[in-house]
Amino acid sequence: MAAGTEVEPFASEAPFRVAEASRMLTPALMIDRDRVHHNIATTLRLLGGDPNRWRPHVKTAKLGYVMRMLAEAGIHQFKCATSLELSVACQAGARDVLVAYPLTGANAGRVREISERHQSTAISVLVDNESQLAQWRGSSVSAFVDVNPGMNRTGVPEDQADAILRLAASIASCGLRFRGLHYYDGHLSKYAMAERCKQAHPGYDRLMCIVQMFATLGIEVTEVITAGTPAFPCSLSFPGFSKARFLHRVSPRTVVYCDTTSLAQLPEYKYVPAAVVMTRVVSHPAPGMITCDAGHKTVSADAGVPTCVVLGHPELEPLAPSEEHLPMRVADSAAVPAIGELLYLVPRHVCPTVNNFDDAVIVSDRKLIAVEPVSSRGRERPILI
Repeated sequence: MAAGTEVEPFASEAPFRVAEASRMLTPALMIDRDRVHHNIATTLRLLGGDPNRWRPHVKTAKLGYVMRMLAEAGIHQFKCATSLELSVACQAGARDVLVAYPLTGANAGRVREISERHQSTAISVLVDNESQLAQWRGSSVSAFVDVNPGMNRTGVPEDQADAILRLAASIASCGLRFRGLHYYDGHLSKYAMAERCKQAHPGYDRLMCIVQMFATLGIEVTEVITAGTPAFPCSLSFPGFSKARFLHRVSPRTVVYCDTTSLAQLPEYKYVPAAVVMTRVVSHPAPGMITCDAGHKTVSADAGVPTCVVLGHPELEPLAPSEEHLPMRVADSAAVPAIGELLYLVPRHVCPTVNNFDDAVIVSDRKLIAVEPVSSRGRERPILI
């Protein structure tokens, strides 16, 4: 980003204004390439300039175009959740992809098929139960043990070290390569930063004890993955990871685009919003009210209301959306935006918002430079394996 960019991330919509906007259908997803570069560079700076320490989850990036930007910055290892994301990441130049989701049945068969097609990419999967192992026999995939740090979504509970050790041994006995441990502590997002790290570090201590138990048994843990966006600073400040013999990687993902949530979680790092939804004012339904064409089928409402912030317009308060309508309250005495006026929304949760669009408008230096497909949105056709 150019020097002099505003410190307040919601201060101006200017970077997204392009001459072609008046001819664009709304709502539209806009991604500023320069700001994506800035956010990638910011993350790498926090990691001491080492791109090998970042394993971003591509469920945020979603576009092969942006995955290629990450690869061009030296980031070749990713996480994903779906077979479509895996395919797009492989095509974008990924050398190492972890499918960070428990797979069974036809879903596992599809990943085996993709791994056979992309043999130059190291593909691994998560396991948290021995019943998941037989389906990978004879395949080229490797496996991470998923450790549950208290989020209670997937994984072996972190206080069951013996079960984690047994599962790793079972991975090896099935002829699969044991890669390491996956530890996603996303539940810590509910805490303020100081308390977040106070909660995170004892868990990391327990994780280090588990790794030491592996070493005692002569089992090598080559990689440990922690920290989505909320716990990213906690992993950076944990001294055990910087001194470890294993490769420690973090997996913040929303930092690529940044939404209002991630910007609030990491206020000191000067990240900026790089993906917005351009919307038009379509109605003045009541005094001091406007409605835009950006309902919850456009800007995801999964994180609650308000679903977004309006760039450059602190006087506008987004209210509860319906499917295609986003009403806003206009502060007293403020000018009411005209019908037809364009507004630019930073989502509260950018990942599912990007997933709502088939295509994204790519801008740079206030110029439209491309229209790119959101190539890993949704899922593959429900084909039979």
